[in-house]
Amino acid sequence: MEENEDLNDGQNDNLSEGQQPNKDESSEALTRVTGMYKDWFLDYASYVILERAVPAIEDGFKPVQRRIMHSLKELDDGRYNKVANVVGHTMQYHPHGDASIADAMVQLGQKDLLIDTQGNWGNILTGDSAAASRYIEARLSKFALEVVYSPKITEWQLSYDGRKKEPVNLPVKFPLLLAQGAEGIAVGLSTKILPHNFIELIDASIKHLKGKRFTLFPDFPTAGIIDVSNYNDGLRGGKIRVRARISQLDKNTLVINEIPYGTNTSTLIDSILKANDKGKIKIKKIEDNTAAEVEILVHLPSGISPDKTIDALYAFTACESSISPLGCIIEDNKPLFIGVTEMLKRSTDATVELLRQELEIQLSELEEQWHFASLERIFIENRIYRDIEEEETWEGVITAIDKGLKPHTTHLRRPVTEEDIVRLTEIRIKRISKFDLDKAQQHLESLEEKIAQVKHHLEHLVEFAIDYFKNLKETYGKGKERKSEIRIFDDIEATKVVIRNTKLYVNREEGFVGTSLKRDEYVTDCSDIDDIIVFTRDGSMQVTKVDAKTFVGKNIIHVAVFKKKDKRTIYNMIYKDGKGGPSYIKRFNVTSITRDKSYDLTAGTPNSQVLYFSANPNGEAEVVTVNLRQAGSIKKLKWDIDFADVLIKGRSSKGNVVTKYSVKRIELKEKGVSTLKPRKIWFDDVVRRLNVDGRGELIGEFKGDDLLLIITQKGVVKTIQPVLTSHFDEDMIVLEKYNPNKPISAIYWEGEKERFYVKRFHVENENKEETFITDHSKSYLEIVSTDWLPVVEVEFPKPRGKDPKENLRVELEDFIAVKGIKAMGNQLTPEKVKNINLLDPLPYEEKEPEDAEDIEVVDEENISPEENGNDGSGPTSKYDSDEKDGEQGEGQTTLF
Repeated sequence: MEENEDLNDGQNDNLSEGQQPNKDESSEALTRVTGMYKDWFLDYASYVILERAVPAIEDGFKPVQRRIMHSLKELDDGRYNKVANVVGHTMQYHPHGDASIADAMVQLGQKDLLIDTQGNWGNILTGDSAAASRYIEARLSKFALEVVYSPKITEWQLSYDGRKKEPVNLPVKFPLLLAQGAEGIAVGLSTKILPHNFIELIDASIKHLKGKRFTLFPDFPTAGIIDVSNYNDGLRGGKIRVRARISQLDKNTLVINEIPYGTNTSTLIDSILKANDKGKIKIKKIEDNTAAEVEILVHLPSGISPDKTIDALYAFTACESSISPLGCIIEDNKPLFIGVTEMLKRSTDATVELLRQELEIQLSELEEQWHFASLERIFIENRIYRDIEEEETWEGVITAIDKGLKPHTTHLRRPVTEEDIVRLTEIRIKRISKFDLDKAQQHLESLEEKIAQVKHHLEHLVEFAIDYFKNLKETYGKGKERKSEIRIFDDIEATKVVIRNTKLYVNREEGFVGTSLKRDEYVTDCSDIDDIIVFTRDGSMQVTKVDAKTFVGKNIIHVAVFKKKDKRTIYNMIYKDGKGGPSYIKRFNVTSITRDKSYDLTAGTPNSQVLYFSANPNGEAEVVTVNLRQAGSIKKLKWDIDFADVLIKGRSSKGNVVTKYSVKRIELKEKGVSTLKPRKIWFDDVVRRLNVDGRGELIGEFKGDDLLLIITQKGVVKTIQPVLTSHFDEDMIVLEKYNPNKPISAIYWEGEKERFYVKRFHVENENKEETFITDHSKSYLEIVSTDWLPVVEVEFPKPRGKDPKENLRVELEDFIAVKGIKAMGNQLTPEKVKNINLLDPLPYEEKEPEDAEDIEVVDEENISPEENGNDGSGPTSKYDSDEKDGEQGEGQTTLF
């Protein structure tokens, strides 16, 4: 009613003063708009969903794409057509502007499947747009002509203005929707179907027809690396991660050869520059050499780790992104949410049905050809055409021919109709005079063979469909192999790879830490996303996020960047329990905390105080000297304590008693050595990363100075520190713990000499990449071995008409001595070689190095109360020795 009142008010405003409104006219002018808007919105939403944004499952096209394909077929004469001409022709069917049609056609052309393009159609790698539609040309590809069109089985409808006929759906005999992908935003819903591999789709269709299970994963034209572990069959809620392919060109240069789907080189470079400006990564410059293939060179400043920068590029730039698929299609004029597996099944089943319809039409046409060829033969062979010479009327002619045919038509497959007789009367005299009975019989037999073949296909329709798909794969599958590599990604922690772009300061006495305290004590470089750990003299500990200025508690004794889940950083501490209580010693690590929560590391007694503290990044355990105050009858005022004798426990453990007397001071006597066991490192080939979690193949146990040995198929050898963030080349063939005493044996083809050569050598420059085969373009590595005593077997080709030469067994240690890495080596054999096989090595016993005693890291949960050191016992260890000046140990040490 309010709406009507408003309308009345508006109408009365237009009346002259004193004039009364006509009630009948005003009541007729009123229209209720509530229902109208509801209908209009539903009509608009339905139109956008069905006619613009979402593709149909039947053929995989949106309406504009279907109309473009129909127009291309109408214009097809084998030659290229101007895209502007195709767009104009499509406007007969599509009630929208030329720009939207041209954009849709360019997108179709860039998928390189249905449209054969000519001219500048843009570049999906660089993001460059296509030239104007008047400058570029297109025609249908051979693949499109084979799988998209079949007019005899196409259902037609009138175009929007009723002047033309257009297909309701094109009879596509291929899972085109999954091959091209689709994306669209409608009203109230959207769709995002990712593109899949051409060959894999055909293989999946064949598996479905055979009743086997199959799995489909996306494949992108921009290539890249993808993690599909959460793909969820392309349904809502799924997610895939896509990464650029980044490799190390040299120690100061990274190269990006493939980019993630949904980006281009321009947006990728912009994101890298933005991350550099924010201080997340540090680069020198970027070069974009992209042409037909992607090549982006990222130059690094000296001293910046390439491996860490690769991870930082994934963490802070568009080099890694997530894509959330959403499988929504139109079926029977309704939106339907289904996964890619179901889409492929429905598409494959629809293809089988289309093939059946085509075969039935083909059978009908062949039978019709056979029927008329048989009638023609009867008509000419029995000279029935002579029966019409005396007939004067058309009815008489028809009757005469029908009468003449009847004795000979018993073998025909259907009755003779008047239309058949009329066709017989249209046969020319020339054809009758040149009629060849043998050829006619051969033609009939050929038709019968074709009919039998088509009937066989119909009876074995599934096998026929499988052969159809195999033929598509064989004909069009070349060059359509998978481009995106499927791999499980490792999770990159941003705090571990971010460049330290700011500086951390501390005011120990007042208890402030932050990046703005530039007048106070400098602590370390850090990043703006780091956490910091702080210890104070009263025995409290806190972890907080880096900020400009944060109060954490007065009398700070230690502050550092906090590494989450770090079990190797061990804190050594001696504290006094309360004002007059005993002193305790403890060792602990900090692996997990609640941020901004204060933890008490003492026994909890008020007025407790830390007497000695050190932070040790590799579990070092120093020796300290305890000095007591002179009081009463204390006999021993000074002794040594070795932290190596103290078990590593949880941070909440009370510790072991050092003394019940008052401590004057504690001095550092000897620097600490690591008490942690060598770290076991595994290599996970799935994510191609090192780890300490037991995933993959065990590489070995590593101490602080141990290295990894890496050899690649290119004949490159190098040793590196076993850093968990290290990246490994795709052509790596050897990855093991480096033993500097063990020689490397190699057999390689020398390109210039055209012979196999053998060499044995040691790595001469640790932490440096070196090539150990010659640099000739045709040289290549055949075999490499890191065994002590390798053995190979050489097979020779069989000469024509002779027995092959007996295989040659070569023990490489006897064959050649260890030489320099640049030496060419010795020729393996002057004869032609068929094969070289690496055999089991000879036995060799290596002397085991003597290991120092190892101290286990003990979890607090596994320690009994007695072990927890709360029994009030005396000092952990006492040593009688002369006093020495304290030396600064590894890590950070605080003395009080």
